[in-house]
Amino acid sequence: MFVIFNKQKIYTYLISIVTVILLFCIAGTITNGNEAISTSSTNEKLLPIYNVKTEEKKVALTMNCAWNANDIDSILKILEENNVKITFFMVGDWIEKYPEEVKKIYEAGHEIGSHSDTHPHVNNLSYEENIEEIEKSNDKIEKITGSRTNLYRTPYGEYNTTVLQAAQDKGYYTIQWNLDTLDYTGLTGNEMWNRIKDKLGPGDIILMHNGTEHTADSLGMLLKNIKEKGLEVTKISELIYKDNYTIDVNGTQKNN
Repeated sequence: MFVIFNKQKIYTYLISIVTVILLFCIAGTITNGNEAISTSSTNEKLLPIYNVKTEEKKVALTMNCAWNANDIDSILKILEENNVKITFFMVGDWIEKYPEEVKKIYEAGHEIGSHSDTHPHVNNLSYEENIEEIEKSNDKIEKITGSRTNLYRTPYGEYNTTVLQAAQDKGYYTIQWNLDTLDYTGLTGNEMWNRIKDKLGPGDIILMHNGTEHTADSLGMLLKNIKEKGLEVTKISELIYKDNYTIDVNGTQKNN
């Protein structure tokens, strides 16, 4: 009887030990699963905003400023005649060269965003160098206007995770575009309109540049045609969602 009793106790202990081990394994699996989900969420691919999903019949017109300023007065006059406010993305070097034009744009009620300080290939820069490019440009904007911006457009439309993380960590919305007029290639106004007219819809972000051959002389016609499609031209800040949003794989910003 003594031997049998010990065997039973041994069996009982073994079963208890195995049970405890199994419980630890199950708990570990659950924990690891939760950690995997958390990591996946944290490492979700960053993307800039290409356009916005909205029921409002609005499109944003954006103009990059990196070359000369010969047409700024004409552009501002046309925008005023059409009662339209847009977003100008400015390179820091351009701001230094043309402070009076920056002031005119700001005082006319238009929006100013950073387009980097020196217009480099930002994909080749470190995290710290990317922050420096954005912030130096913003410092120059603030010096002239008294206000800082939270909008950023990368040079050449380039970006990678480092570029976007740097902008996001400093509180910037990185803005791309989904409709390109290709005005910088010398297209006429009609050619620009033919490029975008069949694609144009609510939430679109249109890219233009000052300092090109036909931007100024085509702007009035483009604004008129956009309005005739029942769309209001506005600034980026009046189109995008500021919080509680997601950006899908196509770069479309959506309200949650």
